[in-house]
Amino acid sequence: MAKKEKQVKVIDPKKEKQDVPSITQTDKGIHFSPRFIGLLAEEVAKTVVRTLPKRPKGNKKKKNGKHLENAIFLDTSAIIDGRIFDVITLGLFRGSVVILDSILLELKHIADSKDLVKRERGRKGLELLEKVKKVKGIKLEVLSEEKEKNMGIRKLPEVDERLIAAAKINKARLITCDFNLEKKANIANITAINVNTLANVLKVIAVPGESLHIQIQHKGKDVTQGVGYLDDGTMIVVENANFDVGKELDVVVSRVIQTSAGRILFAKKFF
Repeated sequence: MAKKEKQVKVIDPKKEKQDVPSITQTDKGIHFSPRFIGLLAEEVAKTVVRTLPKRPKGNKKKKNGKHLENAIFLDTSAIIDGRIFDVITLGLFRGSVVILDSILLELKHIADSKDLVKRERGRKGLELLEKVKKVKGIKLEVLSEEKEKNMGIRKLPEVDERLIAAAKINKARLITCDFNLEKKANIANITAINVNTLANVLKVIAVPGESLHIQIQHKGKDVTQGVGYLDDGTMIVVENANFDVGKELDVVVSRVIQTSAGRILFAKKFF
């Protein structure tokens, strides 16, 4: 005769009134119902999740931004001029000095020019770029051709347009000696600093009635005028000093004229 299977229901006393999945015991072992296994697996999963270490909210890695921080872009004219590097060396600027690959290529062409003056200026510009790497607080960066393509500026036909676009993308300032580039950048809402304008702003401010001691360098446009210069390059036109070329004079400023090229002082000899 076949053995009869014994069925035993195990009930939790705390859950007597609940519908508890049954456990069947046979001679071959204990078998659990599918529903019971599902509930058990769900509880195990919840327990595992609770024991896992929570990731701190503040430890999320920030994605590297594409923008350069506190950057200034230099054009070819500013590099060749060279004065901006003296300003950088003084510590006035901090951050990245950025050169487009297109501008670096222009500079190399100038350094290889057959014209002696252009060649000298081009080579001087390359030397100054090399020296600025050693300035504390300054990081020199060259935007390669690939980076220019990634920014979408390589397709622009003119180097000036690429420079303006790159400065706008990076919210950077632009340094130049080119008057037209300065105006284009200002129209595009980019802060453009003309080195010539900066030099004029930093010149000595003289007022009518002020006494100065200068040397007359040469004659002026008028046959009676003599011309001298202050240490910062400001021109002083002195009346009745045409015969005083090479001499040092005490003069009194009579008027000051502001031009696009800078200030011109007019003075009279002090007797």
